[in-house]
Amino acid sequence: MTELTHFDDTGAARMVDVSEKPHTNRIATAAAWIKMNQQTYDLIAEGSAKKGDVLGVARLAGIMGAKRTSDLIPLCHPLKISKVTVDLKLDPDLAGISIQASVKTTGQTGVEMEALTAASVAALTVYDMVKAADKSMEIGGLRILLKDGGKSGRYKGS
Repeated sequence: MTELTHFDDTGAARMVDVSEKPHTNRIATAAAWIKMNQQTYDLIAEGSAKKGDVLGVARLAGIMGAKRTSDLIPLCHPLKISKVTVDLKLDPDLAGISIQASVKTTGQTGVEMEALTAASVAALTVYDMVKAADKSMEIGGLRILLKDGGKSGRYKGS
């Protein structure tokens, strides 16, 4: 079993010491989705949601979320992020939106949490912007699609 690095020998939570790790290029990509009823999907697709450009605002919120991850997740290191992309795509088969967020840095620890946060915040923002039309929306599928860099190397999910 892999050692859990956020706990000391007594089981107390701790921040991992990354000071001896080399700086390497790191990237992580996460995905999520938000399903909604057809009328809500149509509002977003037509650009007629009362609060404005749902996908554009959600994209910006996801980027901001990635940048604030260490403020939200107690043991995350604050990172100098070099790039964040958040792509939201209308998915008629889902009757919803597919979200993919990628984060890059050159540093001593990975950016998986930042990518997951970006995808989550983007989905939550979509919900917030159209909840007046549809309170039954469902957010799911949050996962890492890709993690690369550092000692553990490359991970590719599905």
